[in-house]
Amino acid sequence: RLQRVLDSLETSPAYGRTSTWDVVAWNHASTRVLTDYGALPAGQRNILRVVFGSMALRRKMPNWERDSRFIVGAFRADVARAGAAARVQPMVDELCQLDPEFRALWRGNDVQSAYGEHPKHVVHPVAGPIDLEYSAFAVDGRPDLGMVVYTPATPRDLARVKALIAAGEGAKALAAAPAAKRSRQSAPA
Repeated sequence: RLQRVLDSLETSPAYGRTSTWDVVAWNHASTRVLTDYGALPAGQRNILRVVFGSMALRRKMPNWERDSRFIVGAFRADVARAGAAARVQPMVDELCQLDPEFRALWRGNDVQSAYGEHPKHVVHPVAGPIDLEYSAFAVDGRPDLGMVVYTPATPRDLARVKALIAAGEGAKALAAAPAAKRSRQSAPA
């Protein structure tokens, strides 16, 4: 059911995540605008791992200092609320070893008690700057899951998201076409 809800949000990147921030479901808009979670091994589909493990993703985040501080503080709050500190400690230890910025933020003990709504600024390598309004929701009947939705903030942002989605649909159609048909289509007349 969660996947159907996510898929219905065609122009809003969205994903479902556990209290330890493992991404368990996502929509096509999320793949095109944020991160292609389907390309990651299942054990690597954790928001903290993705954010602090990818320099490419950092380049997409123009407000890195503010966003990374918020991410670590919100993660800490979610993990504490779920009583999952022991479960995430191996990942936290690994990230502390790999990333001095993460280590400093984690040792800062900052906690964000509520997500609220605030903008996310992304600099997409193809579409350029995109502003998204961030919202987080509980999943009814599943206290272990949350849903995060990023809504394009302006008509310009919506147009950029739609263009990325359309480009992705074109690429999927091309990949699905038989190789012989593709070669005939690309051959000079």
